[in-house]
Amino acid sequence: MTNNINEFKKLVDAEEFFNFFNLPYDKENVNVHRLHILKKFSQYMAEVDEHFPDLSTEDRLHQYSLALQKAHDVFLESTAYEQKLFKVFNDKPKNVVTLTEITSD
Repeated sequence: MTNNINEFKKLVDAEEFFNFFNLPYDKENVNVHRLHILKKFSQYMAEVDEHFPDLSTEDRLHQYSLALQKAHDVFLESTAYEQKLFKVFNDKPKNVVTLTEITSD
């Protein structure tokens, strides 16, 4: 892989990551799920770092490219709500009674 870790660390936008790894991506999917894809990618990178701490830089970048493709593909089949990556999806609303909490006597 001709890319290096220093170049990788400078990337910010989702499209930059896909271009860095020369990966195809669905532009509409990225436009709709940009933050979720990046969040999922971050989680997958953390797993790579945790489970494979001794990887060479080249192998680590390869695993990161697989992680990015996997994160992208998750949102081809799933929704942001189903993935619940952000706190807002997990917080219970305050001052709201849900239908499941209503019972009749």
